[in-house]
Amino acid sequence: MESIDDALVTGRRGLRTRPGTLLLGPTGARLWADFLEERPGFVGAIDLVHKLNIPLLFTVTGVELPAPWEARWRPSRLTVWASAFGAGAGASGAGVEFAEDKFVTWDDCAVSRQVWTNRGSAPVTLRLEVDRSWIGAAGFGSRPVERHGFTVLALVRPSVEALWDGLTVGPGERADVVVAAALGLAETDGRDDLERRLDGVLAGSEDGALTGAADRPADAADRRDGRPAVVGSTPAKLPPSPVTHRQERSYQRWFDPVPSFSCSDPVLNRTWAYRWFLLRHNLAAPGVGGLPDALFYEGRAHKMSKTPWDPAGWEFSKLIPLSSPMHLLEARWHPDPSLGAGLWRTLRAAQGDDGLYRSRTVADEVHAYANFLGWASYQYALVHRDVDGAAAMRDSLAAQVRGERAALTTGGDELPVETEHILTGKEYQPSYWAFHDYPADPRDRSGYTPLKRVDRAIYHYRNARGVAGLTRLLGDGDGVAAEFDALADAVAADVLAKQWDPGTGFFYDLHHRTDQKAMVRNVVGFYPYWAGVVGDEHLPGFEAALRLFGTGAPLPSTAPDCPVYSPTGDWRGAFVKGRNGCSWNGPTWPYTNSVVIDGVGATSRRFGHRYDAEFGRLLRSYALLHFQQRDGRTPYLVEHYNSETGEPISDEVDYLHSYVIDLLVRYVAGLEAGPEVVAVDPLDVGLAWFALSGVRVAGHTVDVAFDRDRGLRVALDGVQVAAARGLAALTVPLS
Repeated sequence: MESIDDALVTGRRGLRTRPGTLLLGPTGARLWADFLEERPGFVGAIDLVHKLNIPLLFTVTGVELPAPWEARWRPSRLTVWASAFGAGAGASGAGVEFAEDKFVTWDDCAVSRQVWTNRGSAPVTLRLEVDRSWIGAAGFGSRPVERHGFTVLALVRPSVEALWDGLTVGPGERADVVVAAALGLAETDGRDDLERRLDGVLAGSEDGALTGAADRPADAADRRDGRPAVVGSTPAKLPPSPVTHRQERSYQRWFDPVPSFSCSDPVLNRTWAYRWFLLRHNLAAPGVGGLPDALFYEGRAHKMSKTPWDPAGWEFSKLIPLSSPMHLLEARWHPDPSLGAGLWRTLRAAQGDDGLYRSRTVADEVHAYANFLGWASYQYALVHRDVDGAAAMRDSLAAQVRGERAALTTGGDELPVETEHILTGKEYQPSYWAFHDYPADPRDRSGYTPLKRVDRAIYHYRNARGVAGLTRLLGDGDGVAAEFDALADAVAADVLAKQWDPGTGFFYDLHHRTDQKAMVRNVVGFYPYWAGVVGDEHLPGFEAALRLFGTGAPLPSTAPDCPVYSPTGDWRGAFVKGRNGCSWNGPTWPYTNSVVIDGVGATSRRFGHRYDAEFGRLLRSYALLHFQQRDGRTPYLVEHYNSETGEPISDEVDYLHSYVIDLLVRYVAGLEAGPEVVAVDPLDVGLAWFALSGVRVAGHTVDVAFDRDRGLRVALDGVQVAAARGLAALTVPLS
């Protein structure tokens, strides 16, 4: 694909809930910035492995730079520039221009390349400052983090040693310096490791800090409102640097092998690029304790409290098996199979003796969330046939299905019972309170009823099918495949017989003892369509439900006819979890949008493409949620939204609990990986043309292209093997 920086470059990105902050795109295997303040260097809320809120790694002082700063955001780095010109600058450094590139490397170095240009009449002195409460005079320090059982190490080094004591920049001079901090853990790293990393980062940055200013002093005609002139789209005073170029190349290397997708809809093109950025942004490799290998975080924990070194609240920078299936569905289209193999190893390390996968931090385990890991892992293996650990993962997934069956199917059938509403990831979905007329305070357990949940049942069904499919793909264990196919058949039969209501044409949760339907149309009522267990008789209800759930920013978590429906998530006027909290009684979640839109696409394809236009409408609406103010330009996906206006409710920016890459590959381009063939059957979403190239499936490269003049074309390993005049179903054998 094209350069990820070119695809997504935009202006300033900052937190809605913290005006004046700056967001950073690149992340390390362990290190990232929650947000940065408008100060040189790395100041803000900085994290390592988990949410820590390190307030300061380093900064450079000596010049007062009034806010607001200008900013240019790219996935690989953040560029900022400011000046001490004009009123409000004070006496400190008047006439100084500042520009900076800052980024985090994959090997956990926080890097700041700074250019200071003195256009004033007096010298200024720049000094490197660190947090002396834990970083010593030599730039090295350590601090234990008791809650996670590890000790943070940091080593700070400037390209010019004089910065420690004070680097004087005279009138007409320019200082071009780099400061970097390498971070690690005492349990896995030593000072020598940090030194080696800094050697690599700072190479080529040591050749003299001070030079004469390269261009004439800015005059009044060059300035707007007392700020320095900007040339084109980049700061005028930031010359090229090998340090920055090295980061650009290194960061881009992860994206180079990614398949290319483009089409006649520019919003879908930008969404494709942003979704790949989300995968890379949330990729982590802690390599310690309960997180021994790679994984994708669900998010970077913007909404936690920001008390230095002591964050409070729930965080997403951990293993959360609820979202891991979606990460597998997206990451399978990256040609590197180690992404899924690493996640599988991390999941197996988090599996209990009861077969359940639990959320994990380095030191602790938390909830055993519902998930569809069995199905997603099978889909991953269909693309990456030689992925390491597939057999071990099949056995692990089988243990999960058996364990959940033993623990949860306690109601006389094959439908799992959910006793805790948070464990399907859809807390405060109203059906749990439907049998007690939705009390004013849903935290009152006297008005709460455990349920046979539709989402739990469909996950159980898909996981059983996934274990059976993965077993057949591996070519062993016919008895295992038959066992899990039989279980899936039984679950599907119970869903259709008990959870379907022909009178209203929808699927409902059930009372855990009586099987009475909780007559709340939750968004999970669409899940049986996603699983493909429905027939023609279920389609009128499907169409009616799509109309009912067709709010301004679909799909709401609960239909608008529910007595406690609220597009903002309040429950009878009260925000049970706060203004930005999760409450699944009306807001829209990318999570369920992914699943339901997937279901619309699958149902359309099964029944003669009759819902292609509806799929396209929902996909575009969903794509626009990925951008601030729906501008189609500024990437800003959060956890959930007002279902009528599309206003972001949470501020968990760059949140990864959903999937879209998979939808574009499978439905827009139409490519489905099967055990023996690749099927291509695009949905007609109104595009004049599209092209998907470089997709790796079972060791082959597949390209799919369409335009109105030349029709649909499929190539395997560079050779065209199938074609049609228009959008049609084509099949390509893999042998």
